[in-house]
Amino acid sequence: MKNLIKYINTNVLYKVAHLNSATIITKIIAGILTSKAIAVFIGVEGMALIGNLRNFLSAIQSISILGFYNGVVNTIAKFKHDSVNLSKTLSTAYYLGFFSTIIVAFLCYYNAQYINDLLFTSYYDYAYVIKIMALALPFYSLNMMSFSIMNGFSNYKMLLIVNIIGQILGLLVTLLLIYKNHIDGALIAAVVAPSLIFLITLVGIVNRRNLVTSIKIDHISFDILKSFGPYAAMALVTAIALPLISICIRNYIISEIGIQEAGYWEAMNRISNYYLMFITSIITLYVLPKFSKIESKKEFKKEILVFYKSVMPIFGIGLIVLYFLKSFIVPLIFSEAFKPTENLFFWQLLGDFVKVLSLVISYQFLAKKMFSHFIIIEVFLVVMLYFSSVYLIDEFGVEGAVIGHFLSYVMYYGIVLLIFGTSLFGIIPEDVEES
Repeated sequence: MKNLIKYINTNVLYKVAHLNSATIITKIIAGILTSKAIAVFIGVEGMALIGNLRNFLSAIQSISILGFYNGVVNTIAKFKHDSVNLSKTLSTAYYLGFFSTIIVAFLCYYNAQYINDLLFTSYYDYAYVIKIMALALPFYSLNMMSFSIMNGFSNYKMLLIVNIIGQILGLLVTLLLIYKNHIDGALIAAVVAPSLIFLITLVGIVNRRNLVTSIKIDHISFDILKSFGPYAAMALVTAIALPLISICIRNYIISEIGIQEAGYWEAMNRISNYYLMFITSIITLYVLPKFSKIESKKEFKKEILVFYKSVMPIFGIGLIVLYFLKSFIVPLIFSEAFKPTENLFFWQLLGDFVKVLSLVISYQFLAKKMFSHFIIIEVFLVVMLYFSSVYLIDEFGVEGAVIGHFLSYVMYYGIVLLIFGTSLFGIIPEDVEES
């Protein structure tokens, strides 16, 4: 027992989890309170509509910053003591991100009605919400660029504080708007809240005013842009494809079964996001930097096994507990009107377990910039998600969407294991040094 306690106290995974726990807990509480407000003041139908808007917003936000976030973080970390290359990094990220955001915001603003019809159908008229989103987008982009700078300089304490204060501010604005304006308020809050955090982040950047003078348009560097390329391409594939596929699946559920069933599916996705938030934060903060430094297959295999042995059993037990408490969790987070959501738990939880098993290995694609492999299997995943979900929805109703989720990630995991099979299962000689 003493050895187990010592292991838990010294294991870096748990240290990372502890460091990030305050932010994650704040996000989860904010998400649960928002979901409760939507359930009480808007209902199941509103949940489906807000789900479509949130997915679209996620994709647009990633496009607006060109998927630069991880690339900027890694490049700043590399050049933070090199003033010349640091200036090139900041200038390239800022100006290209700025121009991209303005173009995306312009297109969204002047095509608001068309976007409305795609997301909500012509039966609903929320084009004005799309216009508000377009106006708020530049502030979101500035916020993410500021975050990447703080992250690159390893200013984790400031990041945590900004995140927590921003989440609380966003929650208060969201609850107020939902209470006052119901569905309209919820939609406005969804597009405005992420941008409000910039007001808090600005304080952190003001403390590094010397960086602002480093941002010059003539310091834009093609070489720096090339270094962003792999990170940007891979980030954009995931950030755009998965949200858009979710919109397509949700719209299919609405058209073939009904908007209430789409609301139940969105509720299940929200619960899934809450617990996945914690596990993915560990992977992002610990696994990606660790994989970037690994040079041998032996080290790679060791890190995967450490994660599987230390984190996955706890995650699995947590999912089992969630399943048996589903009749308590659903009315607690939402309301009794969402009770049919309980039928979706089994396949969603099972799919998420397999998803995390595959996710921790697939981060090697990002760490080693395995561009072609990543693109191919991500495209395969989204194609499988859509077609398996559509086929199974026709067979089993809305439950088919979560069965499709499980089957898609099983196949995804299988492909990931095939790609890294030699590293994970092969007999690795002591003198083999390359992964």
